[in-house]
Amino acid sequence: MSSRPGDELPPYSYVPGGPWPHPTRSEAGHLFGRRHEPAAPIKADCWAQSPVYLRGIELFNAGYYWEAHETWEPLWHTHGRRGATAALIQALIKLAAAGVKIRERKPQGARTHAARATLLLEQSRQHSGNDQLGLDLGQCIARCQEIVSSVPDDPRERDAPVSRVFAFVLEPRERE
Repeated sequence: MSSRPGDELPPYSYVPGGPWPHPTRSEAGHLFGRRHEPAAPIKADCWAQSPVYLRGIELFNAGYYWEAHETWEPLWHTHGRRGATAALIQALIKLAAAGVKIRERKPQGARTHAARATLLLEQSRQHSGNDQLGLDLGQCIARCQEIVSSVPDDPRERDAPVSRVFAFVLEPRERE
């Protein structure tokens, strides 16, 4: 599933149980026949050179939560699913899953994923500090906690091809 930041966005964001075909299992899916390519690990804090990380950010910010989750997962595996970087990537995956649950109209599922993302972000921050992969983890934790306390509604119809459900975007920035 090779893609670079700035690649064309898919025609729809997958929502389980929705009207759109499963992206990888259905021949009509927008990722059918494509395989995940191995993701290179992010060395030190060189996140800006990680096309997989940046593509996940781009997809997430555009409302493609299922696709962002799928994009980040190989990166999480590359980092061995352990350690501060892996915890942060897993937190992003959980946050994207919360977006999918909001699209599914399942607020409790969104709460559960956002709560798990909060714990993972706190774990990552405890081990490696507040600024990682260009993100302010304190700010990310606060956003996840807001979702837990008040799950946003999907502003669009369930059959909309894509919908941004969060009032924020992920904005990685270089350290000054």
